[in-house]
Amino acid sequence: MDKKRLEWRVGLFVVIGLAVLGGLLLQFSKGTSLFRPTYELYLKARNVGGLKTRAAVLMSGVQVGTVSDIQLNPEGTNVTITLKVYKQYVIHKDARFVIEQSGFLGDQYIAVVPTLNEGDTWHPDEHPVAEEPFNLQEVARSAAGFLQRVDQTTRRLDDAIADVRRLVLNEQTLTNLSSTVANLRVASEHAVVTVDNVNSLVETNSQSVAAAVSNVVYFSRQLNEFAVDFKDVLATNGTELAASMKNIESSTVVLKNVLEDVQSGKGLAGTVLRNEQLATNVDIIAANLTVTTSNLNRLGLWRFLWHHEIPATNKVAASKTPSK
Repeated sequence: MDKKRLEWRVGLFVVIGLAVLGGLLLQFSKGTSLFRPTYELYLKARNVGGLKTRAAVLMSGVQVGTVSDIQLNPEGTNVTITLKVYKQYVIHKDARFVIEQSGFLGDQYIAVVPTLNEGDTWHPDEHPVAEEPFNLQEVARSAAGFLQRVDQTTRRLDDAIADVRRLVLNEQTLTNLSSTVANLRVASEHAVVTVDNVNSLVETNSQSVAAAVSNVVYFSRQLNEFAVDFKDVLATNGTELAASMKNIESSTVVLKNVLEDVQSGKGLAGTVLRNEQLATNVDIIAANLTVTTSNLNRLGLWRFLWHHEIPATNKVAASKTPSK
C-alpha cells in the first residue's frame, strides 16, 4: 500500500515537472520570460530579410525585448513583427525601428534608435513602422549592373581614345600642329618687336605726348569755363529767351494762318493763286514792266518821255493787253 502511494506521488511529481518544463520551453520559444513583465508592439515592415523569432530587440546596444512572432499580412504587401518589450523600458515615438545585422554574416535583430526622446511613448498593442533591412543581394545585383555599365563606359572610352589617335594624333595633324606652333612663335616675336617699337616711340615723343595731353587738359578747362559762362547767360537771360521763344511761336502760328488763308483763296495772294484770269493779268503786267525797264535802259529816261514813236517791242506788248 505504501509502495503504490509512493509510485503515485512520484508519477504526479513527474507529470507536474513535465508540465512546468513544457510551459517554460513554450515561453522561452516565444522569447519571453515568466519572471519579467512585458508589453507587445506590432511592428510593420515591408521586408524582414532574414529576421527570425526569438531575435533580440536592442536599444542603444541593450536588449529591451525579443521578437515573439512574424506574420505575413493577408494582402502580402507587408509583415507584422510582434515585439515583446520589457515594461521597464519606455520607447518614445520619435525613435527609429531598424532591422540590422550583427556583423557581416551574423543574425539579424531589431534596433531601436532613440533620437530626441520627445513627445508621446509607444503604448501596448500599437503599430510602429520599421525601416527595411540592408539587402546584401540587392546591393550585389546593383553592383553587378554598375560594373556592367562601367565596363561599357570603359569600352566606349577605349574606342574614343582609338579614334583620337587615328584622327587627331596622325602624322599630318602633328605636322600641322608643329607648323602652327612655329607660326605662333614667329607671331609672338613680331609682337615683342612691335611692343618695343611702341615703347621707343613713346619714349622719343614723350615731350610731344605730354604737350598734347596738357593741351587737351587746357581745352577741357576752357570748355568747362565756356559751359559755366553759357549756363550763367541762360540763367540771367532766361526771361528774354522765354519771351523770344514765345514770339517765335506766335510768328509761326501767324505764318501758318497766312499760309492756310492763301491755300483757301483768301486775301490778294490767295485770290491771285485761285483766280486764273487775275493770274494771267498779273503775268501780262509783269511782262510790260519788263519791256518798260528794257526801253528805259536802252533809250534813257528823257528820250523815252519825248519820243513819239512807240517801239516795236511796245507795240507787241500793247497788242497782248486784253480788252476789258
